[in-house]
Amino acid sequence: MQENTSQIAAKLALAAASMLLLVAPALAEPLVLQAAQVKSLGIETAAIADLGNIQGGRFPARVLVPNDQVRVVAAPVGGMIEMLAVAPGDSVKRGQLLARLASPQALELQRDVLQSSSQAQLLSQNLKRDETLFSEGLIPESRLQATRAAAAQAAALASERRQGLGLAGVTPGKLGGPLQLAAPIDGVVLEQGVQTGERVDSAALIYRIARLSPLWLEIQAPVELAATLKPGATLRLAQGDTEARLLAIGRAIDPASQTVLLRAEVRQGAENLRPGQMVEVVLAGAAEPRRISVPAAALARHDNKEIIFVVLKEDTRELRVEARTVRVLAQGGNSVQVEGLDAQSRIVVKGASALKALMAGVGRQ
Repeated sequence: MQENTSQIAAKLALAAASMLLLVAPALAEPLVLQAAQVKSLGIETAAIADLGNIQGGRFPARVLVPNDQVRVVAAPVGGMIEMLAVAPGDSVKRGQLLARLASPQALELQRDVLQSSSQAQLLSQNLKRDETLFSEGLIPESRLQATRAAAAQAAALASERRQGLGLAGVTPGKLGGPLQLAAPIDGVVLEQGVQTGERVDSAALIYRIARLSPLWLEIQAPVELAATLKPGATLRLAQGDTEARLLAIGRAIDPASQTVLLRAEVRQGAENLRPGQMVEVVLAGAAEPRRISVPAAALARHDNKEIIFVVLKEDTRELRVEARTVRVLAQGGNSVQVEGLDAQSRIVVKGASALKALMAGVGRQ
């Protein structure tokens, strides 16, 4: 009775495995498979470079604006936005008009300032008069002290209301007209919080402005690496030649990723970055091992060690591989992140379990 194709293939695979066991070298030596064996065992290989996600001391980072370089232009009082002069992305100069706000509350502030100033001026004149009368012996000292206290209180109230008016952006001594809101610093408009004609409450965000040089990088780095760093260390962006200086190393560890937050400063080249942008940084001169993501099927376990089969030779006639011990850093889904491999290598991505079985069989010989 004639055998079908699958039965013939199974017998060939069994014969090939038996031949391998008979001629295979010691465990430390490579495994050699003929082309027929590779096909029957379903072995596939791939270059690590083609798998992507190779990290050689690279770490994700987010671009931020330093806290002391950000200013918020907010509505000092409630009112209606009468005019907006700039938009996100525009560069502004300190003192430049940004918006106008029509506000009845501002009129009340102006009125209060005028009233308090007039009262303070009147009591100041009364104080001068009483000081003259007291010096001539025409009034008692108690009256002079009362007038002096009233004048001081009126002057303090007037000063307080003038300062409140200044914070509201209103010019003292001028009654009426919309509030003119100006840029507090030279910078770039990052955010606009209102639209023309919109009614807003006090403290509502109108613009967020920032100076974009220097910039910060917030980097998530492994705990073991962070322990070897010191402020002042040099970091380099993976794209381009931009460098950053390490400012601070966080003390708290992220429980999910087991990483530490690093903060670095970029001065030269900050104009090429944007707040909120995600980049990768490299520790200049770091000897951090390469961290490579490979398919989970490429990983096998032998003698309580994690191994991956690395291709030493591959052509149309034979495949020569050897087992390499690797360290597993993280595993999720269908991929596993390891270190201990050369990024230029080629590895077995399918059929690792069959190679492990062959290797174990050789070890028992």
